[in-house]
Amino acid sequence: MNNLPLEIEHKFLIRIPDTEILRQQPKYKSEELLQIYLTLPADEQNPNGQRCRIRRHEGPDGVRYVKTIKQNVTHLTRIEVESEITAEEFRELMRYSSEGRSPIEKTRHSFVLDGFTYEVDIFPFWDDRGFLEVEVDSEEVVPPIPQFIKVIKNVTHDPRYRNSALSKEIITEDLQQT
Repeated sequence: MNNLPLEIEHKFLIRIPDTEILRQQPKYKSEELLQIYLTLPADEQNPNGQRCRIRRHEGPDGVRYVKTIKQNVTHLTRIEVESEITAEEFRELMRYSSEGRSPIEKTRHSFVLDGFTYEVDIFPFWDDRGFLEVEVDSEEVVPPIPQFIKVIKNVTHDPRYRNSALSKEIITEDLQQT
């Protein structure tokens, strides 16, 4: 597995932080994302639970398109293969959009602190919560949570909080109960 492109990531449900505080963080950047989950054509179907998505990134450096194939290894670790695609390829792949799944739009705020890259995702369907994602080098590493981030709960192990799951059903749980 050492040769495979791995993504090891912790994910937290958070209260939406103050955007001005985010902008003040080192190496801050923001981009608008649109991601669409695909049903792979029959000749690309995979029995190993792979998921495929395409994503449009709009940021200060322009627009780029990425195709991602993920496969779970553990709750924290996934094999993740990403490749840049053209706008035309993105439009063509949209034909394979998974039935029953809506596109996910979000604003991603990212910054680097204490050697970790933090990504805060804010969605238009929630006005009180978002996600904090932090990639790490191994499953044993637990990243520190910045003081200005209010964690509601760790959702790393909860598949309901995957973006692919949210594309099927938005979680509307009462945060007073958590």
